[in-house]
Amino acid sequence: MLKAVAIKIDDIYIPADRRKERDPARIESFAENIIDEVEVEPIRVRKGKDKNKYVLVRGVNRLEARKELGDETIFAYVVQALQR
Repeated sequence: MLKAVAIKIDDIYIPADRRKERDPARIESFAENIIDEVEVEPIRVRKGKDKNKYVLVRGVNRLEARKELGDETIFAYVVQALQR
């Protein structure tokens, strides 16, 4: 079972294909849920080439909502990169 860990938002890189998934309505909805203390599923990241950095795998709208609220950290599941 995955365990969520707190990660600094500034340490997360958002790939171009994830940036295309941004949806202002969903970001606002997630921000409202966070303010109302409704539990929001952690995002998914993988370790970057620099082991102190992460690459976003899933959850761009949740990440953007946290940024808009001024949060400095976010809970995330750290997953393995796909092997090709």
